[in-house]
Formats: sequence, structure tokens, C-alpha cells
Amino acid sequence: MDGTSYNFALNPNAKWHDGQPVTADDVVFTYEMLKKGNGYIPDDLIDFWNKIQIKAIDSQTVQFVLASAYAPFLDYLSVGILPKHIWGNMTFEQMVDSKVNIQPIGSGPFILDDLILNGSNITGIILKNNALYYGKKPYLEEIHINYYQDSILAFQAYQQGLVDGISYISEDVLESALTEPDLALYTSRLPIQTMVFMNLDNGNVDFFQDKNVRKAMLMGLNRSKIVNNILHGQAIIAHGPILYGNWAYYDNIPKVEYDSYKAKELLKSSGYILANEQDQVRSKDGKTLNFTLLYPDDDKHRQIAESIQQDWAAINILVNLEAVPYDELINVRLEERDYEAALIDLNLSDFPDPDPYPFWDQTQVSTGQNYSQWNNRTISQYLETARVETDQAERERLYRNFQVVFAEELPALPLFNPVYNFAVDKQVKGVSIGPIYRTADRFQNIESWYLVSRTTLSDEFTGKNSE
Repeated sequence: MDGTSYNFALNPNAKWHDGQPVTADDVVFTYEMLKKGNGYIPDDLIDFWNKIQIKAIDSQTVQFVLASAYAPFLDYLSVGILPKHIWGNMTFEQMVDSKVNIQPIGSGPFILDDLILNGSNITGIILKNNALYYGKKPYLEEIHINYYQDSILAFQAYQQGLVDGISYISEDVLESALTEPDLALYTSRLPIQTMVFMNLDNGNVDFFQDKNVRKAMLMGLNRSKIVNNILHGQAIIAHGPILYGNWAYYDNIPKVEYDSYKAKELLKSSGYILANEQDQVRSKDGKTLNFTLLYPDDDKHRQIAESIQQDWAAINILVNLEAVPYDELINVRLEERDYEAALIDLNLSDFPDPDPYPFWDQTQVSTGQNYSQWNNRTISQYLETARVETDQAERERLYRNFQVVFAEELPALPLFNPVYNFAVDKQVKGVSIGPIYRTADRFQNIESWYLVSRTTLSDEFTGKNSE
């Protein structure tokens, strides 16, 4: 097995909601359409699929042939399949604007039964149990989903007995939600890594090339204070570059804990001292530990950046703050390597395969997403091998090695992973959630949900978080 050819057998009992069988032609049609999504689908995704041959071997078997082995390929198959007999005569543009979008035909455990309208506005939907479903039959007969503008209105609807679940518990209702005796909260790690990137190849801040300076900077950060005081406990402290809960996460990597005294001693032992009693900033050979930290221009990131600034000032590192619109921060300042340090949220949604290659491989230093410009050949060999290796145990070993070296070198400083909260009334049983890669993942085990006293579930979606 060279990792370039994948054959998939469809469940022979799978049917679309209209009773037509799900076939290999539906799968081929869906992925071929992705190649035609210019203007609607990211160019890199179109380019990815254009390099892959897709064909139906028979009515129940599909084959994907890659130009070269690529272990994260399976994560790209999470696209929802379309029924060719419904969409087959449309162009991509026609599909986007088609009214069929509000009359979806799928193959899952629930089927769209009706739309809830307020004038011409859709304010909710009603799903009913799909009698043709080939998998585990859901216990619930119906699910009513109501749309609200924000979590406050959704929470009020729960208090009024209008809904049984709330899709997103935001910080402004979290405290109130916790006091509801019959409301169960479910929390999961979001697929976001908040980190401080340092430009390791910027001559103005060449002290970043000293790993002891980088370690002291992380040691001097009170990340618990950020999580508790700014994020109100809604985050998990991160210790590495791979998301906690991911199959590749290595729990035994060395963890750097907050200790400002040890941080000062580490800087001192590396030659960064206070030259005289009046100095507030450490220096070595006339070079002061002084740099500018970019951060996304919003209130939450400003508070985080100011907390970082204060912590580093306490160990005599001077940090200047510069707010930058997020698009400019990513697409201009980081892309052009025009920065010294930056507070960044890496959004890893939809991809459970970690594949750290884009952010840390040396081939990505100049033109890719290796914004820190970490040029480490050993690490690159781990990452390049892991993304073509087909043996899962070997991939885990390679990523474990990567995380250990990352923890030793700290080319970037991991801060935290935000969490996501949703709530369901306690009369709804069978609800569970693991690490999520999109908010819809909270419904992964919807077939197992059941009500103690009835069989209709009334949920809600805020406008911000509807799927």
C-alpha cells in the first residue's frame, strides 16, 4: 500500500430521503463539482481536488487516486454528499442560487419536514425521524430548531419553556445558565490554538533566536490569569502545537509553568541583565529585550495583549503593543514576515488530522505559513514523513517526537485553546460530546438522544452559530 489509492464501499442500504439509493455516482458527482467551484470555493481546495482522480468502480464502490501519498487526505472527505438525481443538471452557480437549498435531500437520520416562517423570514425548521435511515434508528421522533439572534434571547426562550436546548452559551449568559437547576451544560475544546509567534529571522529582534529567552518568556506568562480573568475560565491552557484531545496529542510533553522568579534567573543566566539599578529593561551586549507585539484589533485580544505586556514587564522585557485588523495581520504582516512578535489564533476547524507541516516545516519558511521562520531540519523530516506515512502508529511516533522538540525549542509560545459551551435540558438523555472541529459536532451522537417523557425535542440556534 503506497498511500495513493483509496477504495470506499458504500452501505448498500443507504437511501436518500426521497427513497432513491445512494450510489457511487453521487459521490463522484459531488467531488467533481468541487473542482468547478471557482469564485465559491478556495483556490487551494480546487487545486487540491483537481490533482485527484475519482471514479466509480461499480454502483457501490468509489476510488480516489492521489498523485502522491498524503496521509491527511481522509479529512478532506468530510464534505456532505449530494444526490446527483437532484443536482446533476445544474452548474455550480445554479446550485448556489437554487431554491432546492431550502428543500434539502440528504441521507441522515433526520429529514426536513417543514420550515417555520415569520412572513418571508425562516425562523426555524422541523426535522422528523427518517424511516429510511440505514443506521441506528434515532429515539427522537422530531426535532424543532428555532433561530434566535443571540444567546441572551435563546436563553430567555429556554426560561420561558419554549426550547429544550441552547446551541451556544456565550459568556454573557454563562453565569445565569449555571444557576438553572434543570439545564445541563456541555463543554468542548474549540479547534483554535492561541499562540504568540516570534519572528526568528528578524535581525532587529535576534534575541528571539535564543531558546532560553523564549522559554523565559513563556515561563513569565501567567496564562491562568488570562484564562480566569479575561476569558472567564472559558479556555484550556495549551502546552504544545497540537490540539488537546487530538489523536496525535502527546500528553507527556514537558510543560512550562508560570514562575516569574525562575524566568528572571533564566534570562540572567543567558546574559540578559539589568545594567544598573535605574534600568527597567534587560540587555545583553547593548541589545535590550524590547520589541513590538502585534495583536488583532478587538477588545478581547487587546486585554490579552495588555496582560502579556504586564507579565513581561515584570521580568524586565519591554513590549510595545500594536493593534492590527485581523486580515491585515495575517495577509500582510505575517505573510510578508513584517513583524517582530504577534498574538495569533490558529483556526484548525474541520481538520482532525493535525498535519503541522504548513506552520513548522522549513520549506514553508519563505512563502508558506511558517510565520515564525523556524528552520529546523530534524523537525521537517518528522513532519514530511508523517504526512505521507500510512501506518497510524508510526505517525503518532513522529508527531510525538515533533512535540517533544517543539517543547524544548519553543519556536512559538502556546497560550490556550478556547472552549465551546452548549446546553440541553436534563430531561434529554444520551447527550455526549468530545473535542469538536465544528460546532455541529455536538450532534454527532444525535441518534442516542432521548427524552424521558416525550419524543419531540425543541432546540435553538443563534444566528451566529447556525449550521
